Amino acid sequence: MSATSSTPERLLAVGSGVNLSRHAQVLSEVHDAVLSGQKPPMPPRDVVARSWSRLQAEGVSPARCEDVVFADCSELESRRTRTALRSVLPELRSTLTEVADDAKFIVVIADTDGVVLWRDGSRAVRKAADALGFMEGARWSEDLVGTNSVGTALVEGAPVQLFSAEHYARSHSGWSCTGSPVRDPRTGEVLGVVDISGSAMSVHPATMALVRTAVRLAESTLWREHTVQLDKLRAQAAPVLAAGGPALVVDRHGWVVEAGGIAVPERLAPPCAEKPLLVPGLGWCVPEPLGAGWLVRRREDRADIDLELDLGASPRATVRGDVNWTRALSPRHAQILRVLADAGPGGTDAAAMSEALFGDRDHVVAVRAEISRLRKSLGPILIAQPYRFADNVQVRVFG
Repeated sequence: MSATSSTPERLLAVGSGVNLSRHAQVLSEVHDAVLSGQKPPMPPRDVVARSWSRLQAEGVSPARCEDVVFADCSELESRRTRTALRSVLPELRSTLTEVADDAKFIVVIADTDGVVLWRDGSRAVRKAADALGFMEGARWSEDLVGTNSVGTALVEGAPVQLFSAEHYARSHSGWSCTGSPVRDPRTGEVLGVVDISGSAMSVHPATMALVRTAVRLAESTLWREHTVQLDKLRAQAAPVLAAGGPALVVDRHGWVVEAGGIAVPERLAPPCAEKPLLVPGLGWCVPEPLGAGWLVRRREDRADIDLELDLGASPRATVRGDVNWTRALSPRHAQILRVLADAGPGGTDAAAMSEALFGDRDHVVAVRAEISRLRKSLGPILIAQPYRFADNVQVRVFG
C-alpha cells in the first residue's frame, strides 16, 4: 500500500509527477488574476478558493498578512499550560520531529486560536521561518496571516495542504505546508493543529499521510488518558451505586462510567449543576457532583421545559421552569436552532442541516462539530439521530 493510498486526492496540493516549478508559476498567475478580479488560467482548488473568498470579503489584503502579531511570553506560557496537546507532545515529536532534519521540514503545533505553541525540526528551515515570523508565539490564524495550513485547517475543520502561491500572502509563496486538526476524542472538539512546513519544492504527497498518522497517534494517546480517568471515577462510583436504585455516573464530558439498574447509551449530553438532564431509560434528572464527574439520578416529578429562542440581533436561549437559565447564542448556533424549530418533531440530519446552513451537503463534519458544541451548552434540550428538540420541550421562537 502506498503512503498516499488512504489520502483523498482532493486534499493534496500536488500529485505525483507534477513539474513543481511550472506548477508554482501557474499558481502565481492564478493568484494575481483572482485577487485582481481577472480570469485566472485555471480555477484555484476549492479549499483555496473558499479561503481567498473569506479574506476578500473581510477586506484583508495579502500585504497586511505579512505583518505577524505575537503573543507575549506570559500568554504563550499560559496557552502551553492549558492545552491538552501538551500531554501528546512526546507522541508527536517521536513521530515527526525525528525525521524533520533529514526531510528538511519543521513541525509546528498550534492551539485553537492558531497561536504557535511549539516548533521544532530542521535548523535551516527554522531560520527561514523566522524571517516570516512563523515561530513560537506567532498568531497564525487565517484572518491574520491569510491562507495557511494552520489557520485554514482550523476554519475548515479538516486537513489542508498548500503549495506555493496558494498561500494568500506573497511572502509565503516559497513554502509548502500541510496541517491537520487534532480533535479531543472525548468531545470531538478541535484542540489545535499539527503542521509540517518546508520549501515549496520539498512538497510531497506522502506528507499529508505522515501528518494524519501523527494526529491519529496523538488522538489515541488522549483516548488512553481518558480511559485511565474513567477507571479512577469508576472506583469512586462503586459504593454510591451499590446503595441501590436506578442511577449512573458520568464524567464531566458525559461519558458513562457505570450504571446501576438501567441500560443507557455510552455517552450523554455533558451535565451541568442544577440543569435538568434527559436520560433514556431514566427520564428527567438533575446531576449531582461526584469527584471529577456526576451522579445522575431520576427526578420523581415530571419536568417539562419551556424554551424561548430569541433569534434577533442578540440571540439567546432561555429555559423557564423548575430550573431557569439563559445562554447567549452565536449567529451560527442561532441558525441551527431556527432550522430545528422549522423542522418540527421529526428533526433533521447532518446532511440536511449542512444544506440549510451552507447551501450544500458537503459540510457534515462542520455541522456535527457545531451541534456538539451547542448540545454542550444547552444540555438535554437537543437530542440526536435525528437532530431535534427533546420530548417535553415546548419551543417558542422570537425574532
